[in-house]
Amino acid sequence: MSDVLPNKIPKRNNKISSKLASKLLIVLGWRIEGQLPNSHQFIIAVGPHTSNWDFVYALPAMHLMGIKNLRYLIKNSLFFFPLKYLFYWTGGIPVDRSKKNELTANLQRMIKESEEIYLMFPPEGTRSRVERWKTGFYYTAMETGLPIILGYMDYKSRKLGFGEVFYPTGDIKKDMLKIEAYYADKGAKYPEKFNPSFFDHS
Repeated sequence: MSDVLPNKIPKRNNKISSKLASKLLIVLGWRIEGQLPNSHQFIIAVGPHTSNWDFVYALPAMHLMGIKNLRYLIKNSLFFFPLKYLFYWTGGIPVDRSKKNELTANLQRMIKESEEIYLMFPPEGTRSRVERWKTGFYYTAMETGLPIILGYMDYKSRKLGFGEVFYPTGDIKKDMLKIEAYYADKGAKYPEKFNPSFFDHS
């Protein structure tokens, strides 16, 4: 993981960004649902994630919903010219999963030092079908005391936005059952790549 984790993403022209984001979603036929909770710091879990298009749709939607300091984890191998500028500008944090790092500690520091931060996790971690979701978003919420908001992209209804918000109880099996139930009817772009039973409850 990069040793430097800036708290704020580079400044942008919000008026121009909002107009472009709105036009893009309208042209692509998407509608935004839900609203942000009354908090300036929270963890966002997003799913299903089966296509690069998820990223294209999600970023303008989050901008339109008032998320300013968005941060998200992305593998460091994608930070090459010219894509790295896009990822840095939109809040990407490069992560090298092949090496041991202090990811959780660095994220906790970033949250502590930021008045406003929205930390986004795609728990599937890849566009391919996975048997189990990564649980980093859950434990980060536990360790920081931040609420988790469930973000979604439903390709069946062409709706995207935020749904339920909850604080993890520490009973991960019980909590993940609720999360599984929430995403069960959400339509992925490639349904065959989305596994709705993404947590081992045995």
